Amino acid sequence: MPQERPAPRYRSAALVGPYSSGKTTLMEALLHSAGAIPRKGSVAQGNTVGDASPESRARQMTIEPNLASCRYLDEDWTLIDCSGSVELAQDALAALMVTDIAVVVAEADPDRAVILAPLLRFLDEHEIPHILFINKMDRSGIRMRDLLAALQQVSTRPLLLREVPIRDGDSVSGYVDLVSGRAYKWRENQSSDLIEAPGDIKPRQDEARQTLLESLADFDDALLEQLLEDKIPAPKEIYTQLTRDLQQDLIVPVFFGSAEHGNGVIRLWKALRHEAPSHEAAAMRLGYDAQGGFAATVFKTQHQPHTGKLSLARLWSGRLADNSNLGSRRISGLYRLKGGENQKLAEAGPGEIVGIARLDDLATGQTLRADGMAEATWNWPKPAEPVHAVALSLSDRKDDVKLTTSLAKLCEEDTALSVHHVEATGELTLAGQGDIQLQIAVERLKSRFNVAVTTVPTRTAYRETIRRPTRQHSRFKRQTGGHGQFADIQVEIRPMPRGSGFAFENKVVGGAVPKNYIPAVEAGSREAMSRGPLGFPVVDIAVALTDGQHHSVDSSDQAFRTVAQMAMAEGLANCDPVLLEPIQAVTIAVPAEYTAKVHAIVSSRRGQILGMTAREGWTGWDLIDCQLPEAEMHGLAVELRSVTLGVGSFTARFDHLQELMGRIAEQVVEERRRALAA
Repeated sequence: MPQERPAPRYRSAALVGPYSSGKTTLMEALLHSAGAIPRKGSVAQGNTVGDASPESRARQMTIEPNLASCRYLDEDWTLIDCSGSVELAQDALAALMVTDIAVVVAEADPDRAVILAPLLRFLDEHEIPHILFINKMDRSGIRMRDLLAALQQVSTRPLLLREVPIRDGDSVSGYVDLVSGRAYKWRENQSSDLIEAPGDIKPRQDEARQTLLESLADFDDALLEQLLEDKIPAPKEIYTQLTRDLQQDLIVPVFFGSAEHGNGVIRLWKALRHEAPSHEAAAMRLGYDAQGGFAATVFKTQHQPHTGKLSLARLWSGRLADNSNLGSRRISGLYRLKGGENQKLAEAGPGEIVGIARLDDLATGQTLRADGMAEATWNWPKPAEPVHAVALSLSDRKDDVKLTTSLAKLCEEDTALSVHHVEATGELTLAGQGDIQLQIAVERLKSRFNVAVTTVPTRTAYRETIRRPTRQHSRFKRQTGGHGQFADIQVEIRPMPRGSGFAFENKVVGGAVPKNYIPAVEAGSREAMSRGPLGFPVVDIAVALTDGQHHSVDSSDQAFRTVAQMAMAEGLANCDPVLLEPIQAVTIAVPAEYTAKVHAIVSSRRGQILGMTAREGWTGWDLIDCQLPEAEMHGLAVELRSVTLGVGSFTARFDHLQELMGRIAEQVVEERRRALAA
């Protein structure tokens, strides 16, 4: 009988790292060396497998996960090229949750090592095995030990250098493998040549190998005993230990090369093939049994012009066939993705990453089961709180309904986006992690959904209050034939403590104002608070109705409502009105070396530093508590990132209203008057 062919083995690796580190170029090199593409594309020329969207190519940057499938030797792989922008990180985190291993791409610059801190911490917290690939080493004169020391400062896992560079002057031309002891010389986009190791590299090689073994011995008593007895472990034993420790996320192997020239790429492929865990381990991280019933986790949602909604999912167990049913759900489209192309599939099995069409109520972060039910996936990363927002205005008001549905789809695609109807200002705002993210969303509104909008900075929700009390007597009398309108009231208006809101009291005695008209006086007083003398809503005042007059025929609810509005408009102007601005409580997280710069930013924005503490669990990081006016929050994320290599972050919440006086207050009031007059 012919021998049965083993079931295909599907594996996945996500390429992550800072913007401009070379992830897209590395994916091109991996695909080319695996024979999946005839030649490598270029980001600058806009012909890479990844970055297929118009928005990506216009910016020459990855803006969403790009998938590409290939076969390396006897295994099928899906590579996921993730955005390195801090504004677009949510998609990258979601992709990492379903991948077998992460390849963290870093530049050979110790001064930029801190950029990796948030990413490495996420990987460690979620116990996702990862390899560090130091890119652009062909251009670097940096000492590897200095670079490794800087990178170790931002990793909670030990970094294990797997090879040492062979140098020609300041440039790196090859490497010596620390386990096998073999030396290789790089060749442009080809396999490396096996060479004799240069004699002067032996001391560095021995030192680095000893460090590697001592680090491994921390996790293996048998290896520790061998080292104590000066025994040399066999390479096979070392490889076994490296594989086991990587798969358990105990260590981070470090390789290097040049994606642009294909250097170190085949060595990276070999490490992925032999040492990366299987999809069963990734399933277990998320609480699923790869030997159990059907389960598939959605990590990205797309809305495409021809296929409609497409849910990108990793299959953990069971098989999924096109035109089949999962409970009441019909599978009406199954695809394998490669860049911007969708390849139709008849069936998919465990470990595969596929696109499933038209599952309209399935959301990112949910896992689909055999009965068609969807459940929240354990430990799924929550979207970061918005730090930047713009107000949207339709170019064509007939698109109002279409705008609502289109924004909902964009927020489904990118869960870090959110839409808010701000009652205080009447604005529709789009919020997220930064200006680039919001620009991309606005461009897609136009290109995908044919909805054109303009954006402006969000308005600050100023308020006003009063600083002294007054008494006001107002009368409303109108005779137009037949029944007229008559109402007469006397009120006391006084300020209340901040945050008290509005209080109304009836002090009328003797029925001067009948009880049935009292609610109308209160309602009119409340309505008048929508715009005070300075042009803003009024807060924290008390109104007492003390006396009045009525007419048995001409008085009405509407008349007393109107006279109350008149009394408030006339009286508030005599109460020394003052502008109030909202103050945000802000907590900023930055590496300690940037703390002084953050203090300067806060001061320049009229902020007040309240205190500073060490960030728990983050070595060398500070948390800075401060208060900032809401009007000064616009652009804070951009400025903070610009002085912290992109790693500074903050959270903010409304804290209180505070009096605003002087030139700034005058400018605000004048702008409000012009806006109301327009």
